[in-house]
Amino acid sequence: MNPKNRQKLLIVVAVGVVALFALDKIVLTPLTNAWKARSTEISKLREQVKHGQDLQRRESSLRAHWDGMRTNSLPNNPSLAEQQVLRALDRWSQDSRVSVTSLAPQWKHDSEDYMTLQCRVEASGNISAVTRFLYEIEKDPLAVRVDSMEISARDTEGQQLALGLQVSGLVLTQVGQKQ
Repeated sequence: MNPKNRQKLLIVVAVGVVALFALDKIVLTPLTNAWKARSTEISKLREQVKHGQDLQRRESSLRAHWDGMRTNSLPNNPSLAEQQVLRALDRWSQDSRVSVTSLAPQWKHDSEDYMTLQCRVEASGNISAVTRFLYEIEKDPLAVRVDSMEISARDTEGQQLALGLQVSGLVLTQVGQKQ
């Protein structure tokens, strides 16, 4: 092959390689990246649609649960709410035969839409009384939940137990508004 033809061939090959490189950087890579981003977005949107459809299927049970929470929440008056929780704690302790040794209520203003009344409860009793006390708290329709609990033995045989509870009661401050 003569040198002129070889030079032309090398120039054509070099221009072809540069053109392919430019095509890759200017066209193919951006298109591939856009395709991947679009696929990711489509999968996110499909997941959101699936989640929305699940919420629609469960709408009646979610609304019933929310209505139950609104109905059983504590009154929007701090003194009435405290009184209601104290009465409930007294009722639970009497039903379970647990002796409540201390009670420390404290208000938390977590949001504009709700507040919580947190009560630290110290009680004592035997194992059946303590379990009955916890059962009474959990089964009561009042919007109260047990946040934390510690149980320790008060005697060497473990017949008498000390119970420490952190209980929270829910007060909805915006009950009248549609959520």
